[in-house]
Amino acid sequence: MNLYPAIDLKDGQCVRLQQGDRQRATIFNDDPTAQAKIFEAQGFSHLHIVDLDGAFAGRP
Repeated sequence: MNLYPAIDLKDGQCVRLQQGDRQRATIFNDDPTAQAKIFEAQGFSHLHIVDLDGAFAGRP
């Protein structure tokens, strides 16, 4: 099994939405690049990135 860490981006920050509600986002890191480097340091070589702003707007 392969595991891929994910970064959900909203307003340029790494977030986790509560039950998919964009108004209820918990910020995990203000710096997506720093978060990606944390995952890399943990041994991950792939990353799943979700642009929540684009997803909710219907365009990138």
